[in-house]
Amino acid sequence: MLAIEVKNLTKDFNGLKAIDNISFEVKEGEIFGLLGPNGAGKTTTIKILSTLLKPTEGEALVCSFNVLKEKDEVRNCIGIVFQEPALDNQLTAIENLDFHSRLYGLNKEKRQKRIKEVLRLVDLESKANILVKNYSGGMQRRLEIARGLMHYPRVLFLDESTLGLDPQTRRNIWDYILELNKREKITIILTTHYMEEADYLCEKVAIIDFGKIVALDTPQKLKDILGGDIISVEVISPERAFEVFKKISWVKKISKHNDIVNLNVEKGEKKIPLLIKIDQKEEGFEIKSVNLRKPTLEDVFLYFTGRTIREREVSRAEGNRFMMKRRFRR
Repeated sequence: MLAIEVKNLTKDFNGLKAIDNISFEVKEGEIFGLLGPNGAGKTTTIKILSTLLKPTEGEALVCSFNVLKEKDEVRNCIGIVFQEPALDNQLTAIENLDFHSRLYGLNKEKRQKRIKEVLRLVDLESKANILVKNYSGGMQRRLEIARGLMHYPRVLFLDESTLGLDPQTRRNIWDYILELNKREKITIILTTHYMEEADYLCEKVAIIDFGKIVALDTPQKLKDILGGDIISVEVISPERAFEVFKKISWVKKISKHNDIVNLNVEKGEKKIPLLIKIDQKEEGFEIKSVNLRKPTLEDVFLYFTGRTIREREVSRAEGNRFMMKRRFRR
């Protein structure tokens, strides 16, 4: 059974399409990821699915309820952890959770029982009576997740839930997410620009860029598109090396990023000696280093978009600065 159905969804802001005709489905109990750089349309999608934003075109169903026509029903079946902190730092964990659950009409007995359950789930039982202002960043994110679970939602939205956390804390949050998915049998939709996060957590991933879904499948199947191995070759004169390498019969796919040329091949360890044997001086380039590895979601993003997520974010930031200058001049 489907928890979410999205059909031809578009959101237009004054001529700029934040999301552009996207469609996808999420099964009940699935962890589904929207993977892409900042400004790609991930948060806009979450806001529409949680009834906080109206789409320009298209249709979306959450728990079989229409996000435009049945807002109250949708809101009752979802939980949200926003990108920005939304806890009251002057209250304890218990007080934050109690206040939130009152808004959903839970009676005292249910509130007390559920508070214990969710604090146990995110391992904050021993910190329940401490003011949130004394929590670490990781503890606050865990409490945000606990709060989103208070009213027994069927779907939980996590918008960049590990943003700004150190790698170890981020990994701990991942484990909590997997545990709550297992225990609560809850559908989870998360947005992230961390490739390893999407790979570790998600059963299915939609790669989104400039408001469009450019690829959608399981992480492994997306990586399988690129072939068995990737040989990353650092070269002088990468344009020339690219032209030479793309003519090689056993190179399945090829991409270039700065001074690195990536070759998708089978049995990469046997192909490296063949690369080294190429007459580099004659061909007009020089190999500086060679690295053999398995494909990652970063490689998939590069393959479908022509740039890395980091480059995409820098490009977006530069575009925003340009638009601000134009408006200022007017």
